[in-house]
Amino acid sequence: MEKVSDRHITGIIPARFASTRFPGKPLALIGSKPMIRLVYEQASRALRSVYVATDDHRIYDTVRSFGGNAVMTSADHRSGTDRCAEAAGIIEKETGIAPEIIINIQGDEPFIRPEQIDLLAACFDNNNVEIATLIRKVEKDEELFNINHPKVVVALSGDAIYFSRSVIPYLRGEKPEEWASKHTYFKHLGIYGYKKETLLRLTLLKPGPLEIAESLEQNRWLENGFRIRTAVTMWESIGIDTLADLENARDFLNRSSIQK
Repeated sequence: MEKVSDRHITGIIPARFASTRFPGKPLALIGSKPMIRLVYEQASRALRSVYVATDDHRIYDTVRSFGGNAVMTSADHRSGTDRCAEAAGIIEKETGIAPEIIINIQGDEPFIRPEQIDLLAACFDNNNVEIATLIRKVEKDEELFNINHPKVVVALSGDAIYFSRSVIPYLRGEKPEEWASKHTYFKHLGIYGYKKETLLRLTLLKPGPLEIAESLEQNRWLENGFRIRTAVTMWESIGIDTLADLENARDFLNRSSIQK
């Protein structure tokens, strides 16, 4: 069977300058480097082909200045998935090489581990997999009920059944504070892989009631019959949404082996 390592994989990092909570986030310095550069360098440790997809010349110019690949995309995209789809077409036109598999890497995850990207890419060793994502077991001392940490219910096959901001399943007869020690709950991590043809099909879908209810894009795909394969990682990166998160990331960098 053909392995994913024998096929063309492209990592795409969607990055936009405008943000309600944190404008200019991709260019915020962590150590001596802008955040987008740290993400790019971590992704490049796993993938030979990595691009930043942005709608802002400041981000584009920054990436090009450190020798990275970048493409300019529309400012009208409603999600990183849509931006990745446009970027894939631009990359194919510029290089003459059509990516078979696209890894969507969040631009605010400067400490993503290369082995996590490898784990996600390996899902596509099974040619039946069209979409894949990473999940992590919720530990018993974690905040299970935080609505900003989406949870996922997984079938025995490893495919996702449903994503929710609520805690599902409801553990009948048990105290909520004991749920995480009585049942295995999974937290969803926002990194995706897609076959290119599948990615293009996803961009044609209209939001459905489950996506609208939860404000979780991946439920649109499930509503339309797509299967999402999950892979379990033991490690979670530091996502940066606020200035407080940025300070935490800077402290983490000072304690880590990542080059400053």
